[in-house]
Amino acid sequence: MLRPLIIMSLFAGSAAAQTPQSVSVLVPIVGSVIGPSAIRWKTDVELHNDSREEMFVALRLPTSPDQPTIAFTLPPGGVQRFADVVAEGFGMEAALSPLIVETMGKRSARVAATAYAIREEGVTRGEPIPIVYSDASYPLRTLNNLSFSDVFRTNIGLVNLGESEATFTLGLQRLVVRNIAVARLTIPANSLSHTSIQSLFPLIAKGDDFNVVVETSGRNTYVYASVIENATSEARFIAPSIGTTETQALAREAQ
Repeated sequence: MLRPLIIMSLFAGSAAAQTPQSVSVLVPIVGSVIGPSAIRWKTDVELHNDSREEMFVALRLPTSPDQPTIAFTLPPGGVQRFADVVAEGFGMEAALSPLIVETMGKRSARVAATAYAIREEGVTRGEPIPIVYSDASYPLRTLNNLSFSDVFRTNIGLVNLGESEATFTLGLQRLVVRNIAVARLTIPANSLSHTSIQSLFPLIAKGDDFNVVVETSGRNTYVYASVIENATSEARFIAPSIGTTETQALAREAQ
């Protein structure tokens, strides 16, 4: 059963006595937002306790105002599902943020997240969002197979969960290690930039099969993209690959 304030006091009480052991995982993005053509995007989140002991779990939206947090217990074998985590979990009408899931103890609750859109024609197919179970910071990351055309649109997310601002340099490529456009953004601490690829590279013509190489020295950062079919609003989540397209190609050749 959901017990938002009681369990948070348990976290705080334990911290007063000693630093409790906990495990955190990241859902790169969750939201309840209005998109083009008045489509409402939402995120389904499920948490499973696969252990034989009760789990204490806290959920936090780190880039939303005041970083809202809820907490609850999961019994052994228990499941907590939020069909719309922003509204059902946090009681908010609209928000867009990564989701941090912190579990007290040595292991995390198993987490699954799915993005979907509500249209006049019905609900779109859910798109799974990969969960990040360890620090995803890396100097170079690549978002592959992006499109912006009459058929598809692409949004790019830059997440900074660090304690200071972070600068991201983005290189748009068709060919390996050949930038055709460059953009630089500085993201404040505990902030998210979620914007269209056309806004980042306004002088580039439409096309498919673009890659964006993202460079940053900031810690606790994450990048992602989503490619959406305009006619159906079906989405494809793009998780980053480590390194540049050149280093990825060299690694494949070495295998």
